[in-house]
Amino acid sequence: MEISTLTTYHCLAFVWYFFVAYSITHIKTEEQPSEVFLYGGQWKYLTVLNLVLQAVFYGVSFLADVLRLIKKLRCAKCIISSRDLLFSVLAFPVSTFVCISFWTLYTYNRELVYPKSLDGVIPLWLNHAMHTAVLPFALLEIFALPHRYPAKKKGLILLGFVAFLYISWVLWIYSVTGEWVYPLFALFSPPGLAAFFAGSLAVIISFYNFGEFLNRMIWGQSKFSS
Repeated sequence: MEISTLTTYHCLAFVWYFFVAYSITHIKTEEQPSEVFLYGGQWKYLTVLNLVLQAVFYGVSFLADVLRLIKKLRCAKCIISSRDLLFSVLAFPVSTFVCISFWTLYTYNRELVYPKSLDGVIPLWLNHAMHTAVLPFALLEIFALPHRYPAKKKGLILLGFVAFLYISWVLWIYSVTGEWVYPLFALFSPPGLAAFFAGSLAVIISFYNFGEFLNRMIWGQSKFSS
């Protein structure tokens, strides 16, 4: 894309994610089912955290585009490095994981991840904005411009560290409230839950590798050497 087109796209994407994140985090308290949004509020859900992540990513991307437009190339280079790291390590794999895992579990048994009581609280459009649209946005970003991936070891360490932080947050919430963030977790024994978390990490790592593969196939190997 031309830089002016990219700037417009990233601005609109940032506004969209900011609006969606604002919408979900400002649901009126009296409208929330009693079993939902207890300790930790919406911030215990990977879906909501992903919305904030995407807003930050597109905000950084928009800033990088603006700096390129006004010829502040030295500043733009630093911002672009942050943009590419955010996209490769977090924005793409997390969005892909949120979309595919949510709809897979929803199709199997929605009560495990998105109880029917939420239908009266979260509009259908907002559900799809959180769980469906995130994947097309991530794919469009790959086709829109090349992103430089970090060295594989560095990328996977960063991704694993973020996954560890989220799992620790989930376990902390359970230790405080005695309730799991997702009803699905209650089905597992401790070893089973550990295996589930390990399997989920393996899946999100595969999405990281898939994003890197797509970038290389579309834009060529030379643009992604670390």
